[in-house]
Amino acid sequence: MRVGDEDVLQLGHPGLRRVASPVEAPRDPRFREQVARLHRALAAFRERHGFGRAIAAPQIGVGLRFIALDLGDAAGPQTLVNPRITWRSPERFRLWDDCLSFPSLLVRVERHEAITVEYLDLEGGARRWEIEDRAVSELLQHELDHLDGVLAVDRATGPNPLVYRDVFEDMSGHFASRVAS
Repeated sequence: MRVGDEDVLQLGHPGLRRVASPVEAPRDPRFREQVARLHRALAAFRERHGFGRAIAAPQIGVGLRFIALDLGDAAGPQTLVNPRITWRSPERFRLWDDCLSFPSLLVRVERHEAITVEYLDLEGGARRWEIEDRAVSELLQHELDHLDGVLAVDRATGPNPLVYRDVFEDMSGHFASRVAS
């Protein structure tokens, strides 16, 4: 799917299944160009579709371990380089997940309520983020899955775990009851 000047790979594209390689030099100007591409792709997708908080590099065909996110808060756009989950809460929850690589589809998945993520910033500094907000926790789990070639459809759970977005929006109460904790 073309958004702005970037192609977001769509469900079925083999590039979405490749395991991304670690970023060796976060300060390298060539890597910084890839970071800018990823942020442009996220911004263009949000403008076109009205949703999208994060994107992983493999979604635009870049086989490196980094993600771009924009939670719409004071922090502004962020980049997490070589992120990895170092802790997962035992508590889990179900939700309807969407993805820039299949924007017309929602998938019922189960995720950990809280996680801790360690990553590098763009200067190569080590960072640690303890995430207790369910929405952000889920988002990071989703994006880090992309770095390993795993898609939300691989994590589908329960009967009838897939629904088209327009059907979901027309019957939101029905679908909300199917993930209630």
